[in-house]
Amino acid sequence: MNVRKAVIPTAGLGTRFLPATKAIPKALLPVLDTPVIHLAVEEAVVAGIDHVIMVVSPNQEAISAYFDASSDVARMLERQGKSALLERVSDLTKKVTITYAQQREPLGNGHAVLVAKKEVGDEPFAVLLPDDVIRGGDSTIGRMIDIYRETGGPVIGVAETPEETIPQKGVVAPTRQDGRVYEISGLVEKPSIEEAPSNLAVVGRYVLPPETFSALERTRPGAGGEIWLADGIAALLKTHRGTAYRFSGELFDTGVPAGMLKASLREALERDDISDEIRAFIRDLAP
Repeated sequence: MNVRKAVIPTAGLGTRFLPATKAIPKALLPVLDTPVIHLAVEEAVVAGIDHVIMVVSPNQEAISAYFDASSDVARMLERQGKSALLERVSDLTKKVTITYAQQREPLGNGHAVLVAKKEVGDEPFAVLLPDDVIRGGDSTIGRMIDIYRETGGPVIGVAETPEETIPQKGVVAPTRQDGRVYEISGLVEKPSIEEAPSNLAVVGRYVLPPETFSALERTRPGAGGEIWLADGIAALLKTHRGTAYRFSGELFDTGVPAGMLKASLREALERDDISDEIRAFIRDLAP
């Protein structure tokens, strides 16, 4: 079955970015000049997704306003002859249907996915966690959708992680490797370095079968009293063939200020209009 839908949870409070996130949803914070939520939707569209379900909190109207091509700001810019400033957003919304589901309480990313159950229906779907920004390389979700068509089981995006970070990550247990693709037997959340089955840490990209919703409904709250997607997938792996995909792009954790700054610098250094200025500035900062 083709994968047409993607769930993008955006309801996090973004406390690491206070005071900015007191008024601005974290998903609208920019990598240079483009919000992380925009980058996630772009990635989904490139992969052939035609329906994105955004899981939002009740006070995140700014996200729907951002994707509203008929907003007051859009009309003002058009009158001023500056419509090119909104061209990327306008082009994006012509290629994909965006709908919204409300997560009234922050009860974990597994709960956020459950909130989208009605919109997804009985079909496979992708999940993109927008904090994890992947730049360069092949289309990560696109390749994962190809793998799902072959296996019909959960496909998890992974990246090699330094040994010292393993206790803060979810880690897969691989059984066989074919290039960047691994068959996996399980998923361990935050293992000790000694007990970790590999150094392949889970990142925020998934392609999942519809049975994921039943698994999440049976999943008990875990750390912090929240329902975690990793726990639901771990249960699903008992009955489904699991696969991990080690993507080829560069990963930035924009859920923390340092990661957001690194992603913005990387983007700036690739922009012809400002790269020379930024390189000179970095050289001047160096001791």
